[in-house]
Amino acid sequence: MIAPAKHVVLLGTGHTNAHVVKQWANDPIPGCELICISKFPTATYSGMLPGTLGQQFSDDEMRIDLRELADRAGAKLILADTCGLDLESGEGLFSDRESVSFSALSIGVGSMPAGWQEHAESPLMVPIKPMQTFLRRLEERLQGLDRPIRVAVVGGGVAGIEIACCLQEQFRKREQKQNTIEIHTSSDHVADGMTDRSIVRIENILTDRHIAVHHGQSVTEVGEAELVTEDGGRHSADCVIWATGAAAPPVLEKLGLQSDSRGFVATSNTLQSLSDPRIFAVGDSGTVIESPSPKAGVYAVRQCPILWHNLRASITGGAMKTFSPQSDFLKLLNTGDGKALLQYGWLTSHARWCWTLKTWIDKRFVREFQSNGNNERDVQAT
Repeated sequence: MIAPAKHVVLLGTGHTNAHVVKQWANDPIPGCELICISKFPTATYSGMLPGTLGQQFSDDEMRIDLRELADRAGAKLILADTCGLDLESGEGLFSDRESVSFSALSIGVGSMPAGWQEHAESPLMVPIKPMQTFLRRLEERLQGLDRPIRVAVVGGGVAGIEIACCLQEQFRKREQKQNTIEIHTSSDHVADGMTDRSIVRIENILTDRHIAVHHGQSVTEVGEAELVTEDGGRHSADCVIWATGAAAPPVLEKLGLQSDSRGFVATSNTLQSLSDPRIFAVGDSGTVIESPSPKAGVYAVRQCPILWHNLRASITGGAMKTFSPQSDFLKLLNTGDGKALLQYGWLTSHARWCWTLKTWIDKRFVREFQSNGNNERDVQAT
């Protein structure tokens, strides 16, 4: 009698889970079927989203067609919303289709910007995630405004800075020079986590670009024509792009797994859920409780070989590998003007060669998952 196939299920297709699909195409786990579950037919590479906004890349360049990716791996793709897990039976549950059984499950559904739900009813609101629909939602919000547009970006981290700079570049290319962009951050400065030298350079860039920054005040209300900060300040806006730090997406709460204080799946350093060793959580979706790291794409990329090894070990037996996040890594920030700001250790530089390097890294990474990306080079991405 032939034993029934085991099922490796990928919930979400972020950087780490996408790597599993790519590896599966060349070296599938024997006796296993790979099943990919996604809300969207494409995955969006976050490193190229701001550049696509700034019309530096075409939309297709930053997208991964999940149907093509799954077909190359001989995997099954299911487009659906997950509504829960049944750990006893080992099944993923859906509201509109039959359940899917799993022998191993990897959760890689990313994150959402913190606080967006509190203001979701405002017509001004355009959360940066889900990234798959961000550009369309932003275009719909700005479309038809025949006066100078006032855009507020909420969030002073790298994502908010890149979005502000690259949106300004789009406005320049469209000869919409009267439009204004401002950044709101609850921090005392932008780009938390970067060196003082880099922060000064970034603040000077924003000043030179006439992108105003409002420091030290959280946004408490987003209405129909303005946002309000905690000091009572009122700021007129036609569009509010919400690009704050990472918060757990609603689907994680539905899964019923042990979580950290912010709602992300709590894992061991093998990336396995503390609730069930058959389940892994990677990228923004999981938090290694022993050594938590920032929610940044570079950590998702560095988890790729660990997840691939451990998924195989969970099915075939063998020792698990552990993930140890690095303390520092290369940072490249797109300033939208054909330059990028580079930070590595003590070095900070803002130049065209930095943009060339960033573009090479980003395109090299995303092509690995597109239909024309057939080489199997090891990739280091930022």
